[in-house]
Amino acid sequence: MKFLKTVRFDRSDDHVFDAAAAPEEWAVSGAFAFAGADPAALTGKTKQAFANAFLGTASFGRSTFATVGELSNEELGHIEAALARHFVEHYGAPDAATALPAAREEAAFIVDLCKDALINTVFTLRRHFDDDGQIVEEFRTIQAPSDKVLHSRIWSVVEDEA
Repeated sequence: MKFLKTVRFDRSDDHVFDAAAAPEEWAVSGAFAFAGADPAALTGKTKQAFANAFLGTASFGRSTFATVGELSNEELGHIEAALARHFVEHYGAPDAATALPAAREEAAFIVDLCKDALINTVFTLRRHFDDDGQIVEEFRTIQAPSDKVLHSRIWSVVEDEA
């Protein structure tokens, strides 16, 4: 199956977010982190994370871009377990077993989002609150450079000369 992985084209995520995801972490939308938030209270790096960042499932850092990769059932289970633990540790879920259905739902959303995308397709995210205070997410894609499924890295990070 397919799932999103974080990708970094430069070091900007280190400056834009409180915590940046490492390259090639499995990623989810992460909108749950803003559920019930007051839109006026979102400022600075938190507002930037809300507006356009995916959530890595290893570091729970943020990433501006994600790309489609192949995922095994075992890896999906690890993602779901990590999300469930995160819900317990940061969002007050009583235990991992109780949090697991929500974690599975979060992961299933990404599997469905990626199902028709080519490997290495890049995703961006725009998130905002609607007039009723509900979170709205818009996903955009940058297609892989070929209609052939690519199984090798097509992006790389080049260190800035500082």
